[in-house]
Amino acid sequence: MDKTKENNLYEVLKDFDEAMLATHSATRIHARPMKIARLDENMTTYLLTDQNSIKVDEITANSHAVLIFQGARKFATVNGELVVDDDRTLIETMWKETWKVWFPLGKSDPNIALLKFTAHEGEFWDSTGIQGLKYIYAAAKAYVAGERPKLDSEQHSKVSIT
Repeated sequence: MDKTKENNLYEVLKDFDEAMLATHSATRIHARPMKIARLDENMTTYLLTDQNSIKVDEITANSHAVLIFQGARKFATVNGELVVDDDRTLIETMWKETWKVWFPLGKSDPNIALLKFTAHEGEFWDSTGIQGLKYIYAAAKAYVAGERPKLDSEQHSKVSIT
C-alpha cells in the first residue's frame, strides 16, 4: 500500500459534502446524490439513509458500490462495500440539524440508518492549486511536443486501500 497516494486521495475527498452513490439492483446500476455524514482518513465513509429505501434493498442483495465525487477541478471514484448500520449512538454523534429535511422527527426517527462504506480502491484527478499549475505546464509542454500530458501521482493516481 502506498500511504502517499492514499493521503492524496483523502486530501482530494475531505472537503466534499456530497457524493453520488452507485448501487446495483438485479437489472441495473442505480446512482443518486448522498450527503456525506463523515469521511475518515482511511476512506471509510458514512452516509445517512432511510431504512425503508430502495438502496437498502439493493445493498442487501449486492454490497458492492461506488462513490463518485466531482468538483470544479477535483474528481474521484472510490469502490468498496456497503453495510447498513443502525447504531443509534453513532447516528446521534453524526446528526446534523439540516437532515430534518429528510427526517422530520429528528435524530430519534426510527427509520434513520447509516450506510458504512468501506473503501477498497480509488482513483483521483486533482488540478487545484499547485497541481493545476503543474497540469497547465505539462499540458503546454505536451501540446508543443504533440504528446499527451504526463501527470504525477499528486495529480492523478489509482489507489489500493487496505
